[in-house]
Amino acid sequence: MPPRSSSLRALLAERFGFRDFRANQEAVCRAAVEGLDVLLVMPTGAGKSLCYQLPALARGGTALVISPLIALMDDQAAKLSALGLRVARIHSGLGREAAREACRAYLEGSLEFLFIAPERLRVPGFPEMLAKRKPGLVAIDEAHCISQWGHDFRPDYRMLGAHLASLRPSPVIALTATATTQVQQDIVAQLGLGFGGREPAVFIHGFRRDNLAIEVVEVPKPRRAAFAAELLAPPEARPAIVYAPTRREAEMLATELGRGFKAAPYHAGLDPDHRDRVQRAFLAGELELVVATIAFGMGIDKADVRTVLHTALPATLEGYYQEIGRAGRDGLPSRTILMHSFADRKQHDFFFERDYPPVERLDAIFRVLGDEPVHWEELPELLKRKQRLTLEREECDKALEKLVTHGGAQLDYTGFVTRGSARWRAPYLAQSQHRGGQMQQVIRFAESPECRMAQLVRHFGDTGDGCAACGICDACAPLAALTQTSRPLEEGERRLAHAVVAALGGTPYGGGSKSTGKLHGELCARNGVSRDRFEDLLAALASAGFVRLDEASFEKDSRTIPYRKVSLTHEGATFSDRDADTVVMRELNTSAGAAATTSRSPKGRAQAGAAPLSAAAAALEDKLRAWRKTAAQKLGQPAFCVFGDQTLRLIAQEQPAREEDLLLIRGLGPAKVSKFGEEILRVCSGSGG
Repeated sequence: MPPRSSSLRALLAERFGFRDFRANQEAVCRAAVEGLDVLLVMPTGAGKSLCYQLPALARGGTALVISPLIALMDDQAAKLSALGLRVARIHSGLGREAAREACRAYLEGSLEFLFIAPERLRVPGFPEMLAKRKPGLVAIDEAHCISQWGHDFRPDYRMLGAHLASLRPSPVIALTATATTQVQQDIVAQLGLGFGGREPAVFIHGFRRDNLAIEVVEVPKPRRAAFAAELLAPPEARPAIVYAPTRREAEMLATELGRGFKAAPYHAGLDPDHRDRVQRAFLAGELELVVATIAFGMGIDKADVRTVLHTALPATLEGYYQEIGRAGRDGLPSRTILMHSFADRKQHDFFFERDYPPVERLDAIFRVLGDEPVHWEELPELLKRKQRLTLEREECDKALEKLVTHGGAQLDYTGFVTRGSARWRAPYLAQSQHRGGQMQQVIRFAESPECRMAQLVRHFGDTGDGCAACGICDACAPLAALTQTSRPLEEGERRLAHAVVAALGGTPYGGGSKSTGKLHGELCARNGVSRDRFEDLLAALASAGFVRLDEASFEKDSRTIPYRKVSLTHEGATFSDRDADTVVMRELNTSAGAAATTSRSPKGRAQAGAAPLSAAAAALEDKLRAWRKTAAQKLGQPAFCVFGDQTLRLIAQEQPAREEDLLLIRGLGPAKVSKFGEEILRVCSGSGG
């Protein structure tokens, strides 16, 4: 009979030292204790691990925990051992004798937890050994790795479902911090969750992070290192994790940031001892910054990370969410900043072409394979001799990996390969197209004017959340953003905005759409406006509601080529000079570090670097700010569309009495004065606001 809630709470206090459950934990634990299969999707830092550890103790026996990363496995095993629990691990970082001892302890029933890596199940005889003594519970951590639609697909995870049958009737709990609705369904199907005809219990909870202010900003690549240094200069911005797209860039950026901070690089190319030293130093507070690739972070439980910086577009929203989730686990205000530009897409195109080789390359390997085993190291020579195809070792290995993943080849534990099923092509092409779509999701997220947190919550299908705006990201609170300032269009930009509308034919939607690349070529061939700057203008027009940006694609050489198109909205079809006044360009804040030091107070953000206001001017500033908020709400636009903080401050300082005085203030042109001048003067005179 399953333990009652009171028994679970007593066990929670006795073995883990917690007085009560966190949100949603108790229901998950009860389902697992009752023997139901469980899928739990809960963000990093929300307490997923307890949701398999407590049920394991309540059910008795040994819990088998399958985990993809040695660092994650070691971290969780160390914490359980520190609680006095009997734990063993089997992975490639430990010797054979340690593995044998762990197996003996498992068979004797003297363990409460056994951690293994998924590839261990490929070792002959190992699955049979596990089946001799059924575990009390099977936990599969980072379960998104089983899905070809996930952001971190591991071929070794794909075989887990086949091995679970021999471990039944033990319940299976699959845990992940990052799974979209599609991935959730795939996890359930691949693992066969729902043993004995009982529906699995599915829990999708807690993706909103109320203390996390998200900013996304376009920064040219050469400027990013210096900008990162400015953002991290205030002491309250550290400790921080800085993510770089490649090992080389992580090394270079760590060197640059190391001139002003205690910083170190972390990536998979460093030896394990070095990585371990960096990780321990960061956790102990001896390092202020870790500059890392995505190899860093799994299992890192540092509560006081104040900033997570991305210096390039991430590959997927799932990976991005997991990485930013390492900030602010202590519940205190924290910030995440994503730098990007159009150039990042070219780098992702390179990675995509590397990781998803042309289908013809996989075809060539499939043709040279047969029933007679061939060692994988012999494949490049075999391809050269039989197919007249010359491949570098890395190219051949990547193509073979994909062929094995989709069943076109069989690779045994000793490295010998034989031909597999001929039905590998369709799933490979489907996954390749899916990966391209994930990058487009990242681009849409970066360019969308919508609340950042609401987009992420919706992406993960947290239907109980409501997807309300967070109120603290750069889309919800642009005036509070550290990375950007806002300004009206310059004269050349106004002309280009009108040219965009004219080129789209003045017709909303439909035939008035063009690819952004083609439109840039048509309008900017002679004026020297860069593609990035042109995209900035289109984004500003889209945010103001005059154009719409959509993702599209076309087929070429068996590949889906994505592109972006722009079309007019109904408002854009009648675009005028007065409309151009409401379009706001976002620009990099060149004093981001100074802004950060004052960002704790709303007034500090507006006053960074400026002389103090008199008491009367400060009072007027507050009245103007209240009036501006009301005016913006009537327009259905952000407050900065009325005018920015600098302009507001100048009005308070000058205290204008006539429209001629307003025209002398920077940021108030004739259109703004015509639209708002009378109301501003009333506020300044004390008769309104």
